[in-house]
Amino acid sequence: MKEKSNKEEMLQEMQILEQNLQNTLVQKQSFQMELAETNSAFEELKKSDDEVYKVVGGLMIKSSKDKVQKELQEKIKFIEAKIIAIEKQEEFLEKKVEELRNEMIENNSKN
Repeated sequence: MKEKSNKEEMLQEMQILEQNLQNTLVQKQSFQMELAETNSAFEELKKSDDEVYKVVGGLMIKSSKDKVQKELQEKIKFIEAKIIAIEKQEEFLEKKVEELRNEMIENNSKN
């Protein structure tokens, strides 16, 4: 009976890990999309005149090109750092899933 309970716990843990991994992948994809949009905005900003506007809340505000460039560069660095952190989490979760999967296979082959 204890063996069945252990298998159920392992299966439940595997499902939780896989769900966490899926959530991590969705987060990563979201940040990658945001990074692509921010990079695109940065490239367009390079082509513009010195007079630029940015959206703040529901308002469009006139700003200096240099200021907006610095803000976009900081945002790009932040997003890149988040993606790196998410990739580390993804690797960790993938490793845990693989370890648990191997343990479950090993336990099943003993029975």
